[in-house]
This record gives sequence, C-alpha cells and structure tokens, in this order.
Amino acid sequence: MPNFSGNWKMKSSENFEELLKALGVNVMLRKIAVAAAAKPAVEIRQDGDGESFYIRTCTPVRTTEIRFRVGEEFEEQTVDGRPCKSLARWEDENKNKMVCEQRLLKGDGPRTGWSREMSNDGELILTMTADDVVCTRVYIRE
Repeated sequence: MPNFSGNWKMKSSENFEELLKALGVNVMLRKIAVAAAAKPAVEIRQDGDGESFYIRTCTPVRTTEIRFRVGEEFEEQTVDGRPCKSLARWEDENKNKMVCEQRLLKGDGPRTGWSREMSNDGELILTMTADDVVCTRVYIRE
C-alpha cells in the first residue's frame, strides 16, 4: 500500500475553470478561484493501518480539512462549497487509487466526486469531476 502522507505542492492543473463552470460558479468567482487555487498547499496524513486520512488544502482564500476512513461515509464540501456526504473506497487491490463519490445534502447539481492516486513515480494525481467534466491536478512531495 502506498503512503499518501506528506506535504504536496501542485505541479500541473488541467480544466479547473471548466470544472467550476460545470458546477455553475459565475465567471467573476471562477476567475478569483482559479487565481487563488493556482498554488494550493496540501497536507495528507494517513494512519498506520492505511485506512484513515486527514487532508488539509490551503489556498489564499480558503482552507478545507477533511477526516475520513475508507469505506465509511463522511461529510465534506464539494469544490464549490456545497455540503455533501461522501464515501471513499479503494479502486484496486494495491490501494494505489482512492475514489470518492459525493452526494449533495440539499438541492440539485451535477454528479461530483474525486479520486487520489499515487503514480509509479511518486506523484499524487487528484481528479475532480462534475458530471462529464474532469479536472486533473498533479502534485509532487515537498
């Protein structure tokens, strides 16, 4: 099982503004969010059994923190800040990729989710989705 723990800095990002657009974020807020999220600082802590996670993401305008166990439902917010219930699971037996489905607590909106995957060369690949729009962000350890 790979170790996701560490401090991560973003190496590349694709389709973040398109993801926000698919979520219905207005153009002015999208521009602010894209600029603010250009260099997020991410801290991940994974406990000894590898199933419990703490993920903290900091940008100049917002800091989010989530704690969860793989296979157990938890509350968090979608990338545009709407409260949701989430369930993370391992996609493969090697536990290299964690996939999370999100369900809005109120209202309607696109189907959202995220995945985090450790690549063979030690990069962390975050994929966020809103219906068919996919945003991919690649991180390297600091």
